[in-house]
Amino acid sequence: MKFDAVLFDCDGVLVDSEHITNKVLRDMLDEAGWSLTMQECMDVFVGKTVMDERARIERHTGKPLTDAWMVEFRERRNVVLEATIQPIANIDTALTALFAATGGRIACASGADKFKVELMLLKVGLLHHLKGRIFSGQETPRNKPHPDVYLAAASALGVDARRCAVVEDTITGLTAGVAAGATVFAYVPQGSGQRFLDAGASHFFTDMAQLPALMGAQV
Repeated sequence: MKFDAVLFDCDGVLVDSEHITNKVLRDMLDEAGWSLTMQECMDVFVGKTVMDERARIERHTGKPLTDAWMVEFRERRNVVLEATIQPIANIDTALTALFAATGGRIACASGADKFKVELMLLKVGLLHHLKGRIFSGQETPRNKPHPDVYLAAASALGVDARRCAVVEDTITGLTAGVAAGATVFAYVPQGSGQRFLDAGASHFFTDMAQLPALMGAQV
């Protein structure tokens, strides 16, 4: 195995959640007065939290982004996620192989809130791989694209972040992994991975079944 630990993003890497979350967000923004297509919503928000774009939302809706609105968003989001969330194809096999190859030193380092991450992983049957090793950028001083959540995960596992592999699917997350000093593998199931390489990824791949071999794990 080429690395001491493997750190996974969650949305779009462990679970197929981006379209679900952004559909709820798009609907609520439309209700608030900002009409977006699904693609426009994805372009703005994938890889970011809603609060990252607070100023933009308030500018387009002409209303303050209130705590009550965020509570409603999370409640509506969680209901749909729990009903429809699915794992990324072949991720269970990849997690099993990399857990064995690292002696259990795998973790989830997400920009999302921990409740959402644990809800999704439990629903799709992946939580047992990562229980007790789930880290949220919302609980660190700075969220992605800063490296804090990846540094926190590496520290908790007792390894140097420079000896970690990071698995990401967004430029925001990739930037965080690179800033932590980790080797970043970009999951790009569709389209070209060149922009990820240009942004600092060391590798890109299209199927989670490929990942253990790419990291030097015996499968």
